[in-house]
Amino acid sequence: MLIKPVPNTEAPLDLLLEADPSADNIRRYLNRSTCCIATVGEETVGTYVIQPTGDGVYELMNIAVAPAHRGKGIGTKLLEHAVNMARELGVRRLELGTGTFGYQLTFYQRAGFRVVAVERDHFLTYYDEPIFENGIQHKDRLRLALEY
Repeated sequence: MLIKPVPNTEAPLDLLLEADPSADNIRRYLNRSTCCIATVGEETVGTYVIQPTGDGVYELMNIAVAPAHRGKGIGTKLLEHAVNMARELGVRRLELGTGTFGYQLTFYQRAGFRVVAVERDHFLTYYDEPIFENGIQHKDRLRLALEY
């Protein structure tokens, strides 16, 4: 597997939509971000997007693995790559937002991210359609951070 940056015009929107169901949101943050893809042969199997937010802080805006390739450690490798890229850029803190429950929360906490804030009603305010996981609607968003 190879992980490499690509021009934002080549960002795999279909994969990014796996993690963020709003194409408008994705297009907005892609303009100010760095997108990396994971490939196996010629196939793109995963992606992530990070963005500088100022004062030595970056945000992981999106990370996604193609459904047929989940459970193979690709997400973990993508997250490690993002963490290392931020470290190499001299970032002092890498942040992200995620739901208050689900496998994503465990995934990030296992990598050392800690909860730093709760954004009440985030998914109700910023998404036109409700987002459900395991039959439960996402309402609030957790902000997590990894300090360097």
